[in-house]
Amino acid sequence: MQLCEHILNMTLYIQGAVMAERMYKFSWDFIGNLEEGRPNLGNSTRVEVYRLFQYALRDILEEEFDAEKADNLLYKAGYVAGKALAEKFVGKVDSLDDFVKKVQQVLLDLNVGILRVESADMDKMHFLLTVAEDLDCSGLPDMGHAVCTYDEGFISGVFQSFSGKNYNVKEIDCWCTGDRTCRFEVKQA
Repeated sequence: MQLCEHILNMTLYIQGAVMAERMYKFSWDFIGNLEEGRPNLGNSTRVEVYRLFQYALRDILEEEFDAEKADNLLYKAGYVAGKALAEKFVGKVDSLDDFVKKVQQVLLDLNVGILRVESADMDKMHFLLTVAEDLDCSGLPDMGHAVCTYDEGFISGVFQSFSGKNYNVKEIDCWCTGDRTCRFEVKQA
């Protein structure tokens, strides 16, 4: 019995050690030196290429798991990206107004979308945001459901980087539900 327990404990230890070593934990190193690596093509590509990657990945995630798990993983990826982007390109600012202005400018500069704040309840830390010309869905057909799960996580990560607090973000209007802008409800968790 002791030998079986020892083997089981060793197996769990080895599995834990293997799982602890991650190959792709996010780092800006994965973005690379684009001036060196793409001297002729530069740092931009077309929206179709971004969407090809995102929707092919979403398809495989849904096939391997299910739609709910795929959405959960895309939300988490968006969160990591939003937090990293805000920390790198926005940095620390003293007020929410200054933070929002900087985020708006970064999203414009990177051609991600046009961010607007429709309403802000500072006491409850509850916001209603729109993103026009959204990278993920603007121009897609009406699918009868929202698709910007990655953006939900992205916005959550952006807000977390400013406040240090967690936020729940839910898309309530989407180009893919017939609206012509994406609208997100942001609530402090």
